[in-house]
Amino acid sequence: MISPLAVVEPGAQLGQNVEIYPFVYIQKDVVVGDNCVIYPRATLLNGTRMGSNNRVFQNAVIGAMPQSVHFKEGTPLHVTIGDNNLIRENVVIAGGYLDEKGTCIGNDNRLMDRIHISHDVHVKNRCVLGIGSILCSRSEVDSNTIISNSAVLQVDVRVGRYSLIESGCRVQKDVPPYIMLGGNPACYHGVNQTVLERTGTDSRTVRHIGNAYRLVYMGDFSIEDAVLQIKDQIPKSSEIDYITNFIESAKHGIIRRLPKED
Repeated sequence: MISPLAVVEPGAQLGQNVEIYPFVYIQKDVVVGDNCVIYPRATLLNGTRMGSNNRVFQNAVIGAMPQSVHFKEGTPLHVTIGDNNLIRENVVIAGGYLDEKGTCIGNDNRLMDRIHISHDVHVKNRCVLGIGSILCSRSEVDSNTIISNSAVLQVDVRVGRYSLIESGCRVQKDVPPYIMLGGNPACYHGVNQTVLERTGTDSRTVRHIGNAYRLVYMGDFSIEDAVLQIKDQIPKSSEIDYITNFIESAKHGIIRRLPKED
């Protein structure tokens, strides 16, 4: 179903069983996969590539011009969105231009009201981004992450998988995987144990993750020595390897602040 009140420019490619509601605007260089629903007043701009079974709600804008002083108008923009995503009202996803990947949203994500995703951000799979959160340019969010309401990721920040960032956090450095981050300035609040257990991680692995982060946050070590201690003391697993690789590849360091005691 395509409403006669929608504007779909010639050249736009729409899959099967797509629903386009009144006052939607879709430019010509856009691809929308099967079974997508685009609600009234949503806008899909040139360079947008969307998979199947996505829902885009009212007033969302996908493929927006980046709000960067370095962006030159006329530069081609790219947004790639996977399958089964929920993009709620007033979400803005800027097109990426630094490489052909552009801005990437994976599969099965939930993007809540008033989120702003800047250019060349990468969000993987099964993430929840809360109301009013902001992801600045080139930030990366790994799978199964929860970013709560009004949190802000600064430029080039990475968030590891299965992490939880609580409401209102301002995140200036990388967030290691499997942890909870809270407060402002953002502080380490322990391992995200409940989510790990609910998603099938065995108790032994959860305990090893906790022991690894005790070395990072409670041990009297530099971050480099903490990684060496983890490799030496903690039994090897894919989760522990991911933690050490993530920390070693952090270009701007990781958040190591602990909450102050009352």
